[in-house]
Amino acid sequence: MATDTPGRTDGAEFFIGAMTGTSIDGLDLCLVDFSLSRPRLVAHHQQPLGTELTGMLRALATASHPSPLPGESRDSIDLLGMADRALAEATAGGIQALLDHAGVDPDRVHAIGSHGQTVRHRPTWGEQAFTMQVGDPSRIAELTGIPVAADFRRRDLAAGGQGAPLVPRAHAALFPPALDSAATIVVNLGGIANLSILEPGREPQGFDTGPANTLLDAWHARHRGDPFDADGAWAASGRCDSGLLDRLLTDPYFTLAPPKSTGPEHFNLDWLATRADTVLGAMDAADVQATLLELTAISVAGAMRPWLPDSSDGKATEVIVCGGGARNSRLVERLRAQVESAGRARVVTSDWHGIPPECVEGAAFAWLARQLMRGEPGNAPAVTGARGARVLGGWYPA
Repeated sequence: MATDTPGRTDGAEFFIGAMTGTSIDGLDLCLVDFSLSRPRLVAHHQQPLGTELTGMLRALATASHPSPLPGESRDSIDLLGMADRALAEATAGGIQALLDHAGVDPDRVHAIGSHGQTVRHRPTWGEQAFTMQVGDPSRIAELTGIPVAADFRRRDLAAGGQGAPLVPRAHAALFPPALDSAATIVVNLGGIANLSILEPGREPQGFDTGPANTLLDAWHARHRGDPFDADGAWAASGRCDSGLLDRLLTDPYFTLAPPKSTGPEHFNLDWLATRADTVLGAMDAADVQATLLELTAISVAGAMRPWLPDSSDGKATEVIVCGGGARNSRLVERLRAQVESAGRARVVTSDWHGIPPECVEGAAFAWLARQLMRGEPGNAPAVTGARGARVLGGWYPA
């Protein structure tokens, strides 16, 4: 069983996964042992990014480029370079803290799978499509003395894929579906929500469903000052506005067929203002928050509806919720209500399977690092739309 505290390490096959995600609320670092038939989480560390680095990353992600220092004129390339270095240094510091906590020497770790921070994701721009992550892997390798696997998304994009989601095959390794189940669906509630559909005997499927926390966090920060709505308390104090909800759900992305991926470049407060039109200014801010929470719950549940068996089928689907949104009890409550009313399903957080929700994506990128080291594919072409399975990422020796 996975644990967040150091356990036995004899004969272990250690990899580290490092993940920030679209919420940019901190760095999750996970030490994973792959020596057993099912991967085991050995230790977890959350590394704060700090106000300055978070500000730089948010500025890059939103195309807002304030001068980093008073009296100096620095452009977006300067900001990109400084953020690239600073995130690498934060990652290296967090890895040292993780290994100290676990009591594991760096030379026992095969590799670090570093996702980096996505600052722009444009998979639908045709011949101009690109995706960009920062967090200099060469610097991480230099500072930690551990090989680094990084830059996972661009090879899939080069092969005609969306570059996302990349985690369904990793989720299949972490949460193999029971043979007597209809499916296991892993729901990652990060800034953006994505699904991994794992059916016994079939290749994984998956796609981004739309916003999870990105709108909730941005609206809460604007009106309450804090970066997120702790436990969904503010949303729970408001009332969902069905008229606004209906307007938001008309966005074509929600009915677009997979493969598909998205990000805060699409779902942001400008999007909200445009969709809401004049309604937004007349509403109580807490009611808007309640509506945005319901938008996440309904869009995620609606996306998984084809894999929820009806009551006449003896099989059931297990829905495993992970990501930061799994700690928002109001969001999980509303998602559970939507899912369980649509078909035979059991909704649990990944804690039920021994992996804390904030560790799942980190563990997935540890798995992707292992795939790269072994020369084995990491993507699922049916998920991303790539022309075929590819070994993902670049290798940066220590």
